[in-house]
Amino acid sequence: MNTLMTIAELQHRTESELRALFRQASKALARTASGTPERRTGLATIENITRAMATARARGF
Repeated sequence: MNTLMTIAELQHRTESELRALFRQASKALARTASGTPERRTGLATIENITRAMATARARGF
């Protein structure tokens, strides 16, 4: 998973879908080297997924 997932892409996903994406992104992040563009993209994706999960919980989704 080297593609940045945006909040717009994530906002309509269920919490279980977001958890699955978080696991996939975490595994992909573990395979990246420190300081690479792939790692920065992975970290940003995980941050966006985490925000989407918090938003989903707040609205009771």
